[in-house]
Amino acid sequence: MPKGHFESAGASLEYGAASFLFPVDDLDATVRQYRDAELALDEVDGSNVIVVAPTSLATSYALTQHALTAIPVESLSTAVQSQLADEIDGPLEAFELIQIGKWNSDSPNHSLTEFADA
Repeated sequence: MPKGHFESAGASLEYGAASFLFPVDDLDATVRQYRDAELALDEVDGSNVIVVAPTSLATSYALTQHALTAIPVESLSTAVQSQLADEIDGPLEAFELIQIGKWNSDSPNHSLTEFADA
């Protein structure tokens, strides 16, 4: 089951319009990934998050394969913040994080023996 701020996000940025954020390793910003990103996103209200949203099956696949990433908006360079502000509705100051990718909630592992008696 998908988890994250996709339903509660304050703004979304289409994958194609977010090209200036990729690759995230090249950004001059704080980039949290995997568990660190989960913890950062858990601490923030969804209305304060900008999500990078898929626009097609291919971009959905690309985002699913991308490590869960949380980027604090204030850590972005002025140039990147300006580009971001041009792409979203509302004031940039209202947002704390950018979420790229999503993570899955914990689900119990099942054994094949559970299905042998079915």
